[in-house]
Amino acid sequence: MTRTTKILHLGALSAAAALYVASTTDAAAQNARNCAPRDAVIDRLAEGYGESRQSMGLGANNAVVEVFASDETGTWTITVTTPNGLTCLVASGQSYETLAEALPAKGNDA
Repeated sequence: MTRTTKILHLGALSAAAALYVASTTDAAAQNARNCAPRDAVIDRLAEGYGESRQSMGLGANNAVVEVFASDETGTWTITVTTPNGLTCLVASGQSYETLAEALPAKGNDA
């Protein structure tokens, strides 16, 4: 994975972590709808959508933020796993692409 790809994935992971923190105001409701044991979530993403882990990072409170995607179908999912092993779906969508964009040159305001 190139440095640029890593930076892009880190940006996505940071956004997912912020979204997770903002969306966890009612933990009981969150757990009932969008969370399950990690193994069950990973199996569902692989079997139901053909998604595999593309990137990961450590978020607030030692939560693991992961991006799963399928190059074949273009679907993607962002998950957050808490230290107790509970994995919550944070966001999902379509048209996933792996990018390798260069950073702007230093001194360039663009």
